[in-house]
Amino acid sequence: MATSPADTQATFCATLVDEWVRSGVTDAVVAPGSRSTPLALALAGEPRLRLHVHHDERSAAFLAIGLSLVTGEPTVVLTTSGTAAVELHPAVVEADLAGVPLLVCTADRPAELIDVGAPQAIDQIHLYGRAVRWAHAPGVADAATASRWRPLAARAYAEATGGRPGPVHLDLAFREPLLGTAGPLPAAREGGGPWVWRSALTPPSDPLIGPREDLQGRRGVILAGPGSGDGEAVAALAAALGWPVLAAPQAEVWQVPDATITAADGFLRDPAVAEALRPEVVLHLGLPLASRVVGEWAAASGATHVVAAGPGRWVDAHGVAAVVLDDPVDPLLEAWGAQLEGVVPVEDGRWRQRWGDVAAAAVEALEGALVAAPCVTEPGSARTLLDALPAGARLVASSSMPVRDLEWYGPGGRRVTVLANRGANGIDGIVSTAVGVAAASSDPTALLIGDIAFLHDSNGLLGAAARGLDLVMVVIDNDGGGIFSFLPQADALDSERFELLFGTPHGLDLAALAAVHGIATATIRADDSLEALRAAVDAALAAGGVHVVVVRSDRGANRALHQRINEAVGSAARHALDA
Repeated sequence: MATSPADTQATFCATLVDEWVRSGVTDAVVAPGSRSTPLALALAGEPRLRLHVHHDERSAAFLAIGLSLVTGEPTVVLTTSGTAAVELHPAVVEADLAGVPLLVCTADRPAELIDVGAPQAIDQIHLYGRAVRWAHAPGVADAATASRWRPLAARAYAEATGGRPGPVHLDLAFREPLLGTAGPLPAAREGGGPWVWRSALTPPSDPLIGPREDLQGRRGVILAGPGSGDGEAVAALAAALGWPVLAAPQAEVWQVPDATITAADGFLRDPAVAEALRPEVVLHLGLPLASRVVGEWAAASGATHVVAAGPGRWVDAHGVAAVVLDDPVDPLLEAWGAQLEGVVPVEDGRWRQRWGDVAAAAVEALEGALVAAPCVTEPGSARTLLDALPAGARLVASSSMPVRDLEWYGPGGRRVTVLANRGANGIDGIVSTAVGVAAASSDPTALLIGDIAFLHDSNGLLGAAARGLDLVMVVIDNDGGGIFSFLPQADALDSERFELLFGTPHGLDLAALAAVHGIATATIRADDSLEALRAAVDAALAAGGVHVVVVRSDRGANRALHQRINEAVGSAARHALDA
């Protein structure tokens, strides 16, 4: 065992890293700093890890989220002490609510430098409050406790990847000198495995709710959000029960051909259609959809609500849940799948067929409204980007309008994985998340993002062009906060006040901003066609590397288009019901 304090710190850090790699960690993100030197060197010296360095701590943490979204493993993110550690908080909150595993490591001053006016010394203990699954501050490494180093690393990994994955915070105090040499590591488990094995989750043998006893023969709807489990299993359950599936694009079932209902946000705005399709049971799988219309319709339906969002997740924003199942979703779906034999679809399939007829008419009206638009549109841009991506690609969608345009208007059944930071529904860190997704994947990756979110995380562009990524960013630039045009404030306030507080035009050239970072750019004018956008995306995908395609849009015209679409969809749905 190393003898000098600096060597002890180096050995401690090397032990943590070795144990994390044994457990399954594949990536680490480091934000430069001095106090974090011992762990930074240990991470950089581990050849089994992919190391990513980012100048901005907030962007670094969201990059780590993107990596974990693809790998399924906790990514290590490391900062120095002081306000650098605070910069991680938005991503920690997102990882908490979205269930993304992270190993958040903040370097800290030793105890003797706290509360004495030392620089970069703030209170970092429990810095992230209840947003982490576990927080621990082991103090400066001591050779006398070397037998506890591997258990510490193993517990951090296990807490981040347990029944409810999420972030874990280790606040690691380091004492100068910070440069040391790692000695022999404490003994690991034989065979190269981790210190602690996670037990495999098994299906519940007797689910509280069963498809035959509790759900068969009742008119129901499945709402499948992020984390709703295996798409084929959800589709099989819905088919057996004769129920429609309304899905978020992040849900796996959204990728299954002919498994989900499109344009529900539009046709459920019509009171007659909403009443005709009122269910008796609503099964919520995973987190909620983005559509407020769908959520409020389901809550007001008077149906029995069953929620299965995973262990520790209480998803009941409207206070209507009758049953909340705490089982992991996939094992629950597996248990239900074993009970599907002999289940009879409700009304011999007529209930599901009614939904299908309405959706088919709605989609035809939707596509007609988009074709009638003389130039590029925001919903059309979302559909065009989705259509341009090859099977197996990944599409990161920003919060606000991009993820809604995909959910409301995007055709399901495409084998494209859609990812979004919808835990906290924020717009910060989206560029960095997309960079992380692209860095962890060999598949083509795209980002659909608005101009404000793009500007909010412009530091995510730092070094992106040099990371060896294939990433196409389509930026919808309507010169401000487009989503606010759909809120009551847009009509209640005079134009000047609305623009000051909500519209917030920036007047910036986003293509020029991207070019500063050495990124290839293209600009689609508001009067260009969707064919021009498709050509730009195709060219970017073919060329490889990082590209930014800026799509100019008008907020007022976009709001009017959405209204025309909703009116056309509602009218077509009513006629389909009467047919």
